Amino acid sequence: MNRPRPRVLSRRPRDSARGVAHSLLTGVLRDGRSLGTTQRSRADSQLPPRERAFAQELVFGTLRYLPRLEAWLAHVAPRPPRDSAIRTIALLGLYQLGFTRVPPHAAVSTSVELAQTIGKPWAAGFLNAILRRFATEHGSIARIERDAKARLAHPDWLLAAFERAWPEAWEPLARANLERPPMTLRVNARRIARAHYMRTLSDHGIAVHPTVHSNQGVTLESPRAVESIPGFAEGLVSVQDEAAQLAAALLDAPRASRVLDACAAPGGKTGHILERGADGIEVVALDNDARRLDDLRHALTRLGLTAQVRLGDAGNPDAWWDRRPFDRILLDAPCSGTGIIRRRPDIKFLRRPEDVDKMATRQKAMLHALWPLLARGGRLLYATCSVLPAENESVIGSFVTEHPDSAPVEIDAAWGRPAGHGRQILPSDDAMDGFFYAALAKR
Repeated sequence: MNRPRPRVLSRRPRDSARGVAHSLLTGVLRDGRSLGTTQRSRADSQLPPRERAFAQELVFGTLRYLPRLEAWLAHVAPRPPRDSAIRTIALLGLYQLGFTRVPPHAAVSTSVELAQTIGKPWAAGFLNAILRRFATEHGSIARIERDAKARLAHPDWLLAAFERAWPEAWEPLARANLERPPMTLRVNARRIARAHYMRTLSDHGIAVHPTVHSNQGVTLESPRAVESIPGFAEGLVSVQDEAAQLAAALLDAPRASRVLDACAAPGGKTGHILERGADGIEVVALDNDARRLDDLRHALTRLGLTAQVRLGDAGNPDAWWDRRPFDRILLDAPCSGTGIIRRRPDIKFLRRPEDVDKMATRQKAMLHALWPLLARGGRLLYATCSVLPAENESVIGSFVTEHPDSAPVEIDAAWGRPAGHGRQILPSDDAMDGFFYAALAKR
């Protein structure tokens, strides 16, 4: 008598770290959505913390080294699969073999299993063959990388833009984009001194070192979940890169001043302005994204700080401005994000050359719209997380030419390098994110 075989229930792909990684990568590479948007659209709470961290490692690593992985795939599979889902599985498998400690047999077998769980068992043989070939030929394959696109893992147009802008520094810049970003904290000076907080971390066995240019920053030797950082929930510290921490000091809001933080969400710089501001400072935090403004409100509540939070477009002040001038304006302008690629590797593949000019046009429009809101003798600080001159020194240069009542304020600093009327930080500079700052005074 033939007994029926028990039914084997495979886990759905979204129930595993590799399945989650595959889904997130599909959102970026096939659907053209940002990684942040794709992550928000998924509910991955079913994964335990360790699996969730592994999924994040797979996603960020695959995006970080995508051009190199594609060169490897072309070598082991002269006819790469047309099926985008199988291609993504192959790239995930190659990343595990080339950049992680996952045993080769596990990287191969889980890739084959993932193809089966998404309903494509026909690809099992293909994946098994190419990944095993890579595992045995890894040494020789690594030596085939002759072109900069594969070696530096950036699109050609972006490498060319880096080289035009920074002929002496473009390769270190691109290599820095491949590094894992540091986890840097900003100590709330209203609540605790940096030296005291560093001793607290040391008492908890957490190794840190002070930041070089921000007197309120500390960098963790090893990143960790914010929930496990002493004092985070109580508002003693916030997560913020050192380059972003420089904004509040450059803005230099005086006592009893009125400050506009345009494009404020998710609130890192808003919180810092309030933390270091003198008593009586009034901050208006503006953004056109209601969901991100909720994040800003939560951040202020955690820090025990208060600001006037407004939903509105910085390019259209008539809809929200009360006609009271501001003594200080921070315009952290929307940009290409080419200075934070190490944190957002999807930027390399979502941006197009024409996006840079579109961003510059938008940045100029915001500057023109906000300038009338600044009081005589006031200061506007323009900031981007871009390393491309078209969004930075070119924008400020044309603005100063068109506005005789604007006077560039020299930024005398040990960080970055001069760039037109401002100062540019590259990701290869002191382990900071890429940032541009320019300060303008109103005559």
